[in-house]
Amino acid sequence: MKKPRHLISRREILSRSLQGAALACAPLSGFGQSQPAAAAGRKFTVDLTPGALGIGGDALAVIDLAQRHAFESVQPNGDYIASLDPAKRAELPALLKQKKLAWGSAGMPVDFRKDEAKFRADMDALPAQAAALQDAGVTRISTWLMPTHAELTWLANFKQHVKRLGEVNKVLADHGLRFGLEYVGTKTLWTKERHPFIHTMAETKELIAEIDQPTLGFVLDSWHWWTAGESAADILSLENKDIVACDLNDAPLGIPVEEQLDNQRELPAATGVIPIGEFLNALVQVGYDGPVRAEPFNQPLRELDDEPAAKATVGAIKKAMGLAGV
Repeated sequence: MKKPRHLISRREILSRSLQGAALACAPLSGFGQSQPAAAAGRKFTVDLTPGALGIGGDALAVIDLAQRHAFESVQPNGDYIASLDPAKRAELPALLKQKKLAWGSAGMPVDFRKDEAKFRADMDALPAQAAALQDAGVTRISTWLMPTHAELTWLANFKQHVKRLGEVNKVLADHGLRFGLEYVGTKTLWTKERHPFIHTMAETKELIAEIDQPTLGFVLDSWHWWTAGESAADILSLENKDIVACDLNDAPLGIPVEEQLDNQRELPAATGVIPIGEFLNALVQVGYDGPVRAEPFNQPLRELDDEPAAKATVGAIKKAMGLAGV
């Protein structure tokens, strides 16, 4: 799938900056085995999440792309899976196994951030969507928390999240799905509206504790972990069962952390601004066994064609792993 050719000079800069990452694409120990397997010292998988990278194509094409570039897992496409009959869905785990892949984490389809009517309409559709994912062998699903609100105070927003996300999680749990919540630590975002909301791991722990359901956990993102001013000790306060998915990103050079913009990031280990080694080593220490995926919101990357975008991304993740010694 071809993409528009804009900002050519920026694409050229990106291409040069990714040469080092591309060199890291040679398989590490544990890659290319008959089952999805991690290198010694880690259990997590290198995951392809196409939408975050500007990668198009249908679901099966994305699975093939993941195989060609030695990813170890791939994000489930919920719409595609729901469009299949149950027998076809049940064939997908065998297809992934054949291609030496596992499922990553699906996107959660319920909009719980808006009005009650929208939430109820989405909840009505959720049981069938969750059942389809279960048929396909998917076990993880995730979403993010908006860290601010124009109208609701912190407490009112907290109560609404407890009620709505508790309802969502019960449906997901009934279909074998662990549910991950991603806090957003970017200061320029959580100060954007009148009422700041959850934007740290500690606050997210409080939300999860209040909902009090065992299949509810975290999505950790190196970007939000860094912008929230957290450390490896915060990750080490968790267990593998608490973490559903992880995003791995770097930050642009020369911008103070409090001025960073959420939608302008870099591929993992591209700049060294975020201490990726600390983040990854903490994941290894807690025995995290889910997907690790890049979510750079990087326009030059998005303008690459699918093959070079996938190659650059897997190279960057493996480079970060190499620097971390995992």
